[in-house]
Amino acid sequence: MFRTAVQTVPIYATVVDRAGRLVPHLEQEHFEVFDNGKPQTLTVFRSDVQPISVAIAIDTSGSMTLVLDLVKHAAEAFVLRMLPDDRGRIFSFDDHIRGSDEFTSSRDALVRHLRTEMMFGNGTRLWDAIDAALTALETETSRKVVLVLSDGDDTTSGHDDDDVLARARAQDVMIYGIGMRNRYRGGPGGSMVESRPDRGLRKLTQETGGGYFELTRTTELNSTFTRVADELHRQYLMGFSPETLDGRVHKLDVQVKVPGMTARARTTYQAGVPQR
Repeated sequence: MFRTAVQTVPIYATVVDRAGRLVPHLEQEHFEVFDNGKPQTLTVFRSDVQPISVAIAIDTSGSMTLVLDLVKHAAEAFVLRMLPDDRGRIFSFDDHIRGSDEFTSSRDALVRHLRTEMMFGNGTRLWDAIDAALTALETETSRKVVLVLSDGDDTTSGHDDDDVLARARAQDVMIYGIGMRNRYRGGPGGSMVESRPDRGLRKLTQETGGGYFELTRTTELNSTFTRVADELHRQYLMGFSPETLDGRVHKLDVQVKVPGMTARARTTYQAGVPQR
């Protein structure tokens, strides 16, 4: 849709009311989009369901040992809510990054991978895992999403959060993050310690328009994965043609004119340089 001679900036927006409920039935006139503070004319507006290609990346480091079965069950809930035209691929990461064979619309194949192919390791290559997911998404033609769950700081990646953000921005990929605060035996003498998700994960989701959910209880896992699936299938697609293609990062702001409603969308984009 957006690969034309004139660059169109795609924006996927999630709208909620004061109670946090999703609002799916707004029209184009209810939105305002600003590029570096300047209002833009929308050339694309759609509120129907858009197929997604989603890479699901799950932390399998040692601190996840006691909760991984619960995480896999919750990820299954997300997979089972994928629509027939959606495509998914499963990644796991610790000191290694492993992925299912290819993107597929087969929910059975994705569930089978979750149940049988997940292994534990040491370390947390969070940024490298997201980078691998971005590489895998390059050849996908549907809208592109990374959904990542992690309970700790990155430890051994060759990339950092800024590298991953720049690439996600350039590829128009939305990143969703589920951060877990997790207690496990990893302290002196086998004492209990608490892990906390990497702070950079929240920044990635905010910049790319995805949601970020930080959990303190494993009982929240299923509802959170279900919430993400619902959001992805009830978002608004907007687009505009920027006046200036200067190769720079531009600030985006999406506003809803209806009182009590707010939009969550990407906050930046890379303005392409015109071809000579």
